[in-house]
Amino acid sequence: MTSRPFKTRFAPSPTGLLHLGNIRTALFNFLLARQAQGTFLLRLEDTDAMRGHEKYARALEDDLRWLGLVWNEGPEAGGGHGPYAQSERGPVYKEYFTALESKGLAYPCFCSEHELAIARKTALAAHRPPRYSGKCRALSPQEVQARFARAEPATLRFRVEEGKTVEFEDKVRGRQVFSTDDIGDYVIRRSDGTPAFFFCNAIDDAVMGVSLVVRGEDHLTNTPRQILLLRALGLPLPEYAHIALVVGADGAPLSKRTGSKSAEELRSVGYLPSAINNYLARLGHTYDANTFMDLEALAENFDLSRLGRAPARYDEAQLMHWQREALLHLPTAALREWMGDAVHALVPAGSLDGFIEAVRGNISFPADALRWARIVFTDKLVVSHAAREAMTAAGPEFFATARQALEKHGADFRAVAEAVKQARSVSGKSLFQPLRAALLGELDGPEMAKLLPLIGIERARERLSKYAD
Repeated sequence: MTSRPFKTRFAPSPTGLLHLGNIRTALFNFLLARQAQGTFLLRLEDTDAMRGHEKYARALEDDLRWLGLVWNEGPEAGGGHGPYAQSERGPVYKEYFTALESKGLAYPCFCSEHELAIARKTALAAHRPPRYSGKCRALSPQEVQARFARAEPATLRFRVEEGKTVEFEDKVRGRQVFSTDDIGDYVIRRSDGTPAFFFCNAIDDAVMGVSLVVRGEDHLTNTPRQILLLRALGLPLPEYAHIALVVGADGAPLSKRTGSKSAEELRSVGYLPSAINNYLARLGHTYDANTFMDLEALAENFDLSRLGRAPARYDEAQLMHWQREALLHLPTAALREWMGDAVHALVPAGSLDGFIEAVRGNISFPADALRWARIVFTDKLVVSHAAREAMTAAGPEFFATARQALEKHGADFRAVAEAVKQARSVSGKSLFQPLRAALLGELDGPEMAKLLPLIGIERARERLSKYAD
């Protein structure tokens, strides 16, 4: 490890909402920084001049806070390396463009997109890497000035030395070796004057003191370019860890089409931050214990050596598993708030904690809690087809007996069920399913012993009587 203070970073482009794939990258960086008692840096890569950056930047900051992934350095948090939006760092990049040009390590390229496209097609047809031919590399200063005088647009290319190799030890993928002959001279500044992604990305990592870059494996081929660039400028190199991409059921990179929901969508339906964190921390990474953990425990037990190289397959069923686990661990006060105003409007104030205790293990989202609140606390009961069949099979005499047992034993469901069992000589499903069907309209759900006192004698009597005649 480097002797510099430990620092990771999350550097999203604020051109859309934060989705599961980039939430996972942010989480891994956060956990590593927390484990090392280091710094988690947030930086906004907004150099492509697209509209809407401000809106999406604020949204992703809100999402990170909601997830508990609070940065130590970056927008609003401050730090000694601001500004933290790349659109505001033009003077920094200009300094390093000038340094490269003064050393003869960068040169203007006047090739048009059409010329470059033809060259790429030709190289691919000949089974060669589609690297730049170097056509403008040898232009004399006089030729360059003449073309600028004619207002010809030009990019700025970094001059890559031929016949060399770039090697580095990736913390996930092991030893990596690249030939500079396969890289070629690459653009570091676009013709409109804006810096290319991997130029400002590398410069900012170095000058902001990032010691470990954790990012998707789709950036692996950018790394040798960035290493060459930083070495040429005498800037410190971070270590690199390229993590496997998340894929959908079809094996393609996870996208909105294949289930990559945004944090905003997940929050709106009631997913808990701790559920998302517990799931994503295990997506392509393993823990010794498969138990629910808070962020501190997830960080303490996170280990780069446990990151797999194979694509990590998104599994919504697993996310749902951790949602249920998160609900079981959620304090009652927080669960009350999570259920929402619609539930509070139906549940009598004195019954809310009892209702929470009854349904906690049978809900995944606030909509589920609202459904059970309607079943328990309103008079309009929707009876499922399976429940209706169970009641028909039991017959009216069964429910007449159940009503008598209710009058004798009140809201003690176990006593009511025992009385019906003895009187009708039924047990198991033949006993419990018809009772549940009449009282809830469903064959499955929370414990009846907890629900019957909430339903109340009067409402229970009415529901049983409906099928007793």
